[in-house]
Amino acid sequence: MNRALETLESNEALTVAAVARRLGVAPSTLRTWDRRYGIGPSKHNVGTHRRYSSNDLIRLTAMARLIVAGVAPKDAADKALKLTIKNGKSSAEKICQKSEDQSDLVQLIHKSATKFDQTKIERLIRKSIAEIGVEATWVEVISPLLTEIGDDWARTGVGIEIEHLVSEILQKILSENFGNLAKPKNARPVLLACIGEEMHSLALTALAAVLAEAKIKCIFLGARTPQEAINQIVIKTAPPVIFLWAQLSQNADFSFVKKLPSIRPAPRVFLGGPGWTASNGRSSNKLISDKTILTTGLGDARDQIRQALAL
Repeated sequence: MNRALETLESNEALTVAAVARRLGVAPSTLRTWDRRYGIGPSKHNVGTHRRYSSNDLIRLTAMARLIVAGVAPKDAADKALKLTIKNGKSSAEKICQKSEDQSDLVQLIHKSATKFDQTKIERLIRKSIAEIGVEATWVEVISPLLTEIGDDWARTGVGIEIEHLVSEILQKILSENFGNLAKPKNARPVLLACIGEEMHSLALTALAAVLAEAKIKCIFLGARTPQEAINQIVIKTAPPVIFLWAQLSQNADFSFVKKLPSIRPAPRVFLGGPGWTASNGRSSNKLISDKTILTTGLGDARDQIRQALAL
């Protein structure tokens, strides 16, 4: 990172090839980051190729380090885009160092999982939540941990028991964070459910815990919630927000939304999970109708729900 940030002292504009060499990534990777996450070159003169400024280089260097530390590309881009020349090297270093420290934590938890040390796993996860909150723990620790465990399983064909152990521990800890919410900000609870045959409810549990941190009460229906159960809850509780989760594309059925009962006032409906975009080719945060929108990530889902509740 230090070598890349030397350009902070000058006003030179760099080509994509030059930036790629400094960061040690392919030019195509930089173009992908620009196209997908909006983190790209800002300098442009008419009739010339766009060039990377020193400010751009700070952001891209931070993004590259964050990804190496295990942060998902989108989350890495979100963090990196907040950096500017004014907050410069020091802020970039702090952000990257924090994520690299979290990478060490991920490795420690993974090692504990391979030894089936449930007590240590619980202690480390609880400590992280206490220090940085549920959302940051999910993004910076839990997601990279689950990815690493899954990659090991895919590569070796063994270790399914580790994934189940860690998932059960996480489900337990995250559930505790929304079980007893005192003095919620919303008068009527938000409804959260995995639809159809969707069995993957861990991310939805994390959302419930994130909402609890924001003092937002919810009704959590969890995995494999049938349409009739959702409809009855809607009729009996009139939730202001309905959040439907689909991890797998075969469970992302828009007919669930169409079959929701009509109530007044009409609730906002949010869809979450990779199943929705994979099966329907839609972009995240794309409006489906006046009352239905796709979300991306825990933070976005929480913010959208908070906005819908006018909090």
